[in-house]
Amino acid sequence: MTQDTQDRNPQDDQVVVIGGGLAGCECAWQLAERGIAVRLVEMRPHRRSPAHQTDGLGELVCSNSFRSDAPENAVGLLHEELRRAGSLMLRLADVHRVPAGDALAVDREKFSADVEAHIAGHPRIRVVRTEVERLPLDERLPVVVATGPLTSDALAADIARMTGQERLSFFDAIAPILDAPSIDEEKVFRASRWGKGDGDDYVNCPMDKVQYLAFIDALLQAETSVTEEFEKDAHYFPGCLPIEVIAASGPKSLRFGPMKPTGLDDPRTGRWAYAIVQLRAENRDKTAYNMVGFQTKMKQGEQRRVLRMIPGLEQVEFLRYGSVHRNTFLDSPKLLDEAMCLKSSPQLRFAGQITGVEGYLESTASGLWVGARLAADLRGTELPPPSPTTSLGALLRHVREGSPSGFQPSNVHFGLFPALDPAVVGRKPNKADRKAGMRDRARLDLPDWLRRIGISVEPASEVPPVEACG
Repeated sequence: MTQDTQDRNPQDDQVVVIGGGLAGCECAWQLAERGIAVRLVEMRPHRRSPAHQTDGLGELVCSNSFRSDAPENAVGLLHEELRRAGSLMLRLADVHRVPAGDALAVDREKFSADVEAHIAGHPRIRVVRTEVERLPLDERLPVVVATGPLTSDALAADIARMTGQERLSFFDAIAPILDAPSIDEEKVFRASRWGKGDGDDYVNCPMDKVQYLAFIDALLQAETSVTEEFEKDAHYFPGCLPIEVIAASGPKSLRFGPMKPTGLDDPRTGRWAYAIVQLRAENRDKTAYNMVGFQTKMKQGEQRRVLRMIPGLEQVEFLRYGSVHRNTFLDSPKLLDEAMCLKSSPQLRFAGQITGVEGYLESTASGLWVGARLAADLRGTELPPPSPTTSLGALLRHVREGSPSGFQPSNVHFGLFPALDPAVVGRKPNKADRKAGMRDRARLDLPDWLRRIGISVEPASEVPPVEACG
């Protein structure tokens, strides 16, 4: 069964975008805003992946956070660049943000509903609800595949046939979501690390040493939902490691990872706890909380048993359990050109996590680039990628060139950027100076590319600030 949001003649379609996630929606929006008629195809509700909870476009599956909004790091810099480049996803994320320290976290239900309204309501975007099992290359239209890490088996097999190579894969884990009223407020305290944001954006569950060691012991003995056969070939993305995998590397590993207590003064003691579990609001009303960094592959019964050992969560109600799922991506440096076209079939392009970018923000950035570049190609104009000295350009260069040790997905970080000129910052700049130098260089180099995509340029310091949440 196929559902269509518009009565527009299908013969008017100029581009087919497959996938209604962040990359696909951003790509479709960028094309439509440049006068290109888009058919956006999404398989839900006819088929839903194991990780999806709704049928809405732009659903945030793993977390409700686009991560740090601070311009001192590469993630915050990419936020800034995407805002300046006219990203729909960043604009709507700002509208629906919830308190989360210096992170850009959103009310995921309202965010997805607004994405749906903008995309389905655009006169040049036709949303078709059906499953794509084979790439529609016979229509002779440009096709953008933005199906993300949860590409259906049938379509993935067709992509593998087209690329001529075996798919590379790793595994992503999802953190649980908790019902706010079921948290014991007498045993937790509200604070942001180092007092960032409003100072009380996170719920913190403190542990002493005895509680922590008992928790680690229970965690390592817990039964998981994956079989030994599954585990033999499991390669996890480092930023989404299940807590069991982290704990297995050493008894103190979680204290230096998602349970680090630094910068969080317990008001009852005036000191840092031995370990901390942080909970981040899922919505503005703070009726639900995400367990920060607590991705897990434990069975649901084990999640109830083990996670309720955490002070304040003894009677907690789980609104969503953690889980693990396969993530699929291409060997992009070998297969794709700078426009994200398949080298052996330029009619076919890829965007989002399937190209080897990792995260909501990076998927959005990839979709913006593919949409802007495809629109330029259809108009017969040139549009090179932004300079690799920018956050967006550095990310795209990673996908295009990869690493000498083998291509693996990556979030954006300053390690992807070209080195600074020693004549400008000295031969051994400290960490803060290095980051500031890369940020300032990016801000100088971005405007030329913005002009190329038709954006009127204003200095970064004059970009309207994001309004605080009410």
